[in-house]
Amino acid sequence: MLKLSVKPGEYVLIGDDIKLVFTGGSSNNLRVLIDAPRAYNIVRSGALDRYGMAAGPGNQVEHYRDRELSPEAKAKIKAILMAERKKARREGRQMAAR
Repeated sequence: MLKLSVKPGEYVLIGDDIKLVFTGGSSNNLRVLIDAPRAYNIVRSGALDRYGMAAGPGNQVEHYRDRELSPEAKAKIKAILMAERKKARREGRQMAAR
């Protein structure tokens, strides 16, 4: 086991494909971002305890590929984003003119 003291924003690399980023926290809580391939089973100990599971082989969580958005949904999202950008630019110009 490795014990580290870290500051917010620091990270730890595990092998070539796992990155733990420490984003801060308080004396009782620590916020951590985990960037790892889906092949790795990442489960909080609280969830294991809650559901009576033991960490180990046979208790892997299956991940499924996210469904692809339809071309219509992509077009709607793009239109919404463009409208929001135009609105923000207009509001920015109005604020600058005051």
